[in-house]
Amino acid sequence: MCKPFVRFLSLICMGYNRMINITPDIVIHEKELTFDFVRSSGPGGQNVNKVSTAVQLRFDVRASIGIPGEVKSRLRTLAGKRMTEDGILIIKANQFRKQEQNRQDAVERLTQLLQKAAIKPKKRVKTRPTKAAKERKLAAKKQRGRLKKLRQKVFNGE
Repeated sequence: MCKPFVRFLSLICMGYNRMINITPDIVIHEKELTFDFVRSSGPGGQNVNKVSTAVQLRFDVRASIGIPGEVKSRLRTLAGKRMTEDGILIIKANQFRKQEQNRQDAVERLTQLLQKAAIKPKKRVKTRPTKAAKERKLAAKKQRGRLKKLRQKVFNGE
C-alpha cells in the first residue's frame, strides 16, 4: 500500500466523510472542503519547524449545491478578504498545537460563518415622526435659539 492511500483511509476513519449541518435547510458535505496543512507560526517547541499543524480550509462557495443563492451573496459580504474572486472561501486555523484540533476549529468557524449568512436581515420599516414629536423638536430649537441669543453681547444704543 502506498502512503497517500493509507493517509486517505485514515482521513475517512477520522470522520472526513460526513455531512455538516449548518441549519435545518442547509447541509454541506465534508467532501466539498479541502484541507491544506502548513507550518504554523508561534509556539511549538522542537516541532515548530518540522510539523505542519496549521490548517487552511478551502470551500468553493460557487460550486456548492447545498447553499442557496441568497445565502451565498450574504456570505460573500460577510467573508470579506477571506473569499477569493473565484468564490473560494479560505479559513486559516493555527490556534492549537495539534493538527486535528486546528481542523475542527476551522470547520467550526466555517459553520458559524455560514449560520450567520443564513439569517435573513430584517427589513427596515419606514416611520414618520408624530405631530407631537415635531412640535417638541421645534420647541427645543426655539429654546436653544433663545439661550444663544442671551449669550450675545448687548450694544448700547448710542
